Amino acid sequence: MKIKMLFLTASFVASSAMAQGLKSGIDRKNMDLTVQPGENFYEYAAGNWMKSHPLDKEHPMNGAFVDLEELNKKRIREMVEDYAGKPQTKGTVAQKIASLYNLYMDSTRRNREGYTPIRPVLAKVRAVKNRKELLKLMYDLDVKGYGTFPVGFGMTVDAKNSSRYIIGIGQSGIGLDPEYYTHPNEQQKAVVAAYKSLNNDLLKMVGNAPAVAEKKMEAAFALEDRIAKVSYDQVKSRDPQANYHPMTWEQLLKDYPGIDWNYLLKATGFPDNGGKVDVGQPEPVHEVEKILATAPLESLKAYMEQAVVSSAAGMLSDNFTDRKFEYTKVAYGVQQQQPRWKRALSFVQGIMGEAVGKLYVQKYFPESSKQRMIALVRNLQTAFAQRIEENTWMTADTKQKALEKLQAFDVKIGYPDKWQNMDSVFVIDDAKSLFDNVKGVQEAAMKYRIAKRWGKPVDKKEWHMTPQTVNAYYDPTTNSINFPAAILQPPFFDPEVDDAANYGAIGAVIGHEMSHGFDDQGCQFDKEGNMKNWWNETDKKNYDARTKVLVDWFSQQEVIPGLKVNGEKTLGENIGDNGGLNIAYRALENSMEQNPLADKDGFTPAQRFFLAWGRVWASNVAPQFVAYIVNSDVHSPNVSRVNAALPMIDSWYKAFNVKEGDKLFVPQEKRAHIW
Repeated sequence: MKIKMLFLTASFVASSAMAQGLKSGIDRKNMDLTVQPGENFYEYAAGNWMKSHPLDKEHPMNGAFVDLEELNKKRIREMVEDYAGKPQTKGTVAQKIASLYNLYMDSTRRNREGYTPIRPVLAKVRAVKNRKELLKLMYDLDVKGYGTFPVGFGMTVDAKNSSRYIIGIGQSGIGLDPEYYTHPNEQQKAVVAAYKSLNNDLLKMVGNAPAVAEKKMEAAFALEDRIAKVSYDQVKSRDPQANYHPMTWEQLLKDYPGIDWNYLLKATGFPDNGGKVDVGQPEPVHEVEKILATAPLESLKAYMEQAVVSSAAGMLSDNFTDRKFEYTKVAYGVQQQQPRWKRALSFVQGIMGEAVGKLYVQKYFPESSKQRMIALVRNLQTAFAQRIEENTWMTADTKQKALEKLQAFDVKIGYPDKWQNMDSVFVIDDAKSLFDNVKGVQEAAMKYRIAKRWGKPVDKKEWHMTPQTVNAYYDPTTNSINFPAAILQPPFFDPEVDDAANYGAIGAVIGHEMSHGFDDQGCQFDKEGNMKNWWNETDKKNYDARTKVLVDWFSQQEVIPGLKVNGEKTLGENIGDNGGLNIAYRALENSMEQNPLADKDGFTPAQRFFLAWGRVWASNVAPQFVAYIVNSDVHSPNVSRVNAALPMIDSWYKAFNVKEGDKLFVPQEKRAHIW
């Protein structure tokens, strides 16, 4: 039996007549009409926008996401500086926001303090005399946020029982992705050199003589290198099954005796062990056991000292933040550090993001926007259901389970229904240094999270992104799609343009997040958010064969000379784009059955749909940042999200009459037909 899903025919607009009065959403001045769509759609859709919006010195990339982030910074600056510019009642949210902002902005004080805030910690590390003493200090400092213990340890959701929290243990302890150590390409080699140079200088800046600093840096890097060589690479890290190794606490103590787990548990603040843990990546954890047992004491001390300085550098004097920026220039291609007020805002939001988010949505996200988005999401769900029902490669039973999962999506729009109010558990004291305040916040926040969550059912209504974040996400353990308020603005969503452009922009983004529920990772979780196989063997083979088309296709995409996209690493996001475009286009077709759209500004509704997608990804990018995306991101570079994604979409060919012989043409039988 087919699942019946609600289809809201109202869509964005109330009637066909109203739709015709709305704008097209396409600005021809952004396009390069000298380019043929089938030759380079990215340039055709947004070439003149890219020419007229050169990359500035502050950013590694520009475009729609950055434009909205900058708009939000101006809005949030006004709110924060209003608090910061006048006395506030101690203990209020306003006082905490104001104090954090002012403490960060007070460069005179921070420059006077230098690295004084971490002197006592460095003294403890340097004074260690034996391995037992070192290990205790390593654990104690790590739980306070210094990153001194090279294993991840904390609370996580049980992938096979998503209603409960368990202890999660996994690989950590390296400053770069494993590939930067094991088989770096030319750009990665440059980043490694910059990383080592940064750490060398940071160690000199806390009192080490040049020769001593270099020796410590090399010793620390050698330990990182050992861990990296057995760590899971970025492709294997995406495999949920390969990263799930549950066991009892007793089994952990038996199989991993080289780490004092009981002490670590107590130091972290857990009241008990919960009886079950997940060691996500056993091999690097075993390697750390060997390192702790056999590495020279001075090497371990060097590793810890480097971790302390690195974790604190962003909260110390300008000398430290300026030196960190020099690394950023190499890694991302940024030419100029952002002004202090922008850095201060980012810092405040990193600590009090939800509190700032409350202020943001009160002023900039009306309830009407939330309701329109909910209606749009339902339209996309209907279109997705239709495409599942119509596909020819799944059997009826698997289709039914897919439809049930789709119907079970928890749709979160704008902001959480219930705020966490974590800011109520910590104090910001103007008399203390910025660094000391942040350490107090981290300790209080950890206690709060453990008290709130440990031993209790997972609250699946919690958000993991602030409302003012220009992004969206799918969470497989809650089977939820989440769209913060900040992304629901032009060019993603514009209430003054008709459905064609809106479906091609925010509609395809929504479809993208929905498709994550059925990508190569999401498809391994059921409608309840548990890692559980709901596929029969034949259907899964068909699915893998169809997604392999995207792996092979994207692996051919050379984005800068000599550097191609990793089709395996980016598969989930490429499935997201592929599904999102197909789902949103079907939703547009459904919408036009009730509210037909005319041609506008010389383009059909279908053409406006795809032009809006091209505009969303229009950007200029520093070459170093393109390399960073390929080397370290699971997303394909923006140009590939247009010129490689669209040739896999059948309806794009019809919209622009793309034919064999055109550069972007792919024969239909070689296109990915998944969702």
